[in-house]
Amino acid sequence: MSRIDLSRTGETDLDAIARISREAAVRLADCYQCGTCSAGCPMSHEMDLTPRQLIHALQLGLLHRALEARSPWVCALCQVCSVRCPQEVRIADLMLAVRHAAKRAGLRPVREPDVFDDIFVNNIRSRGRNNEALLAGFFNLKSGHLTQDVRNAPRMAARGMISPRFNQVRDRAAVRNLVDKVLRKGGGTV
Repeated sequence: MSRIDLSRTGETDLDAIARISREAAVRLADCYQCGTCSAGCPMSHEMDLTPRQLIHALQLGLLHRALEARSPWVCALCQVCSVRCPQEVRIADLMLAVRHAAKRAGLRPVREPDVFDDIFVNNIRSRGRNNEALLAGFFNLKSGHLTQDVRNAPRMAARGMISPRFNQVRDRAAVRNLVDKVLRKGGGTV
């Protein structure tokens, strides 16, 4: 029995797992637990469940174990696991779908990636492109890491990596509409 409250969605654990699989375009049964994904993952040392273990939890119907895991939030979405998978399971897409499902369930085992994603998408929505200075500033403010980039900022500005200018595209409304369409398709989360 799940410890995650799905009552507001009306889904059972198996329904939620099926939705996660659909969102990621993954057939969980295709994974035969070879471990290639976990062996190649550059972030597995930071994960509480390796990619293989997370898939196995979903295969066993252990939704709560997957949604409460740090792993989807630590995942760099680098696609190494997906590219190396002999069954062509889209593991990185599954990690992102689990992250979305956890967020819908009100869970964020690791807060910073969620904060970063929200700020990044809002940056794109409002200006049509990202602005690194705004991204870093808002991230540091919202994540509580207020002084994390203070020493690097002058060097980054000198190299043109950040700028006080806010570059934006001409047709910001078109970009905003595109982002909104993607967010609607993905359940409203980054």
